[in-house]
Amino acid sequence: MRKTALILLIFVAQVSNAQCAMCKAVVESGGESQAEGLNSGILYLMIFPYLLVGALFYFIIKNRRKIKI
Repeated sequence: MRKTALILLIFVAQVSNAQCAMCKAVVESGGESQAEGLNSGILYLMIFPYLLVGALFYFIIKNRRKIKI
């Protein structure tokens, strides 16, 4: 099981290195400030799903502990 997960993780990491054509064109044609702005925007958009899932798991765990006691 662990070997399969490791192989899958390595494969997904290599595939996820790709960029969409539009983002790549913007970064290549623009300056360094545009690339930093694009990266900041991607990180900003990426944070919210993790926060929502984390809050969901927090409330699920909190609710389960309350029911067991």
